[in-house]
Amino acid sequence: MLASVIGAQLYTLRDYLKTPKDIAKSLKKVREIGYEAVQISGMGPIDVEELKKILDGEGLTVCITHLPFQRLQNEIEEVIREHKILECKYVAVGSMPLEYRSEEGFIRFAKEATAVGKKLSEAGLVFGYHNHSFEFEKFNGKIGLELLFEQSDSRYVTAELDTYWIQHGGADPIAWIRKLAGRLPVIHLKDMGVIDGKQAMTEVGEGNLNWPGILEACKESGVQWYVVEQDICQRDPFESLAISFKNLKQMGLE
Repeated sequence: MLASVIGAQLYTLRDYLKTPKDIAKSLKKVREIGYEAVQISGMGPIDVEELKKILDGEGLTVCITHLPFQRLQNEIEEVIREHKILECKYVAVGSMPLEYRSEEGFIRFAKEATAVGKKLSEAGLVFGYHNHSFEFEKFNGKIGLELLFEQSDSRYVTAELDTYWIQHGGADPIAWIRKLAGRLPVIHLKDMGVIDGKQAMTEVGEGNLNWPGILEACKESGVQWYVVEQDICQRDPFESLAISFKNLKQMGLE
């Protein structure tokens, strides 16, 4: 039984995940920080069986992955096989391909994502979508992210909201967490601060987002996994992950 619902998004450590040896060394460090779960993303080539062996050796669970949408469309049986080996239930798309970023495109993506999500659901997996800030562009008064979730089937398309990118898009993370209650099994926790007069990604609790409000909304909305991600770190990425982990524990997240 896991003692913590906090995960580390390995994309944060992408520069330290180039080879199987790098991956093994980095996963050991992640576990030593205190994380018991990771999100697979930004990783160099490694056989899935070898990866599972390393994870098991460190006592790490895979809570979710990030995959290109094209791979989910074209190699879904292989994706399902890999996730069964990893014992990972959640599969997410890290970003929408450029060709979908229009009003018509959001609607088309919603339909295609529903089809992918249905196939994954039949295999016992759950499809999710991770936002950035481009999804907050308005098309005839409707935000792109609204189009995506309104036009897709809630049974097959879930959200993996990112707190930083919602704020970056000019929206309210707490409002969006509540808006997608019951459809938000995984969330990305990333803080926003100001450095030299510019918006910057910071460790959770080191910026200016309303963390008591965010965590309360997550609890009310049924979030199962709280995944720490920091695309850009101002210090060693392992140190950044450690600071976020420590701060979240102090905030009462277990």
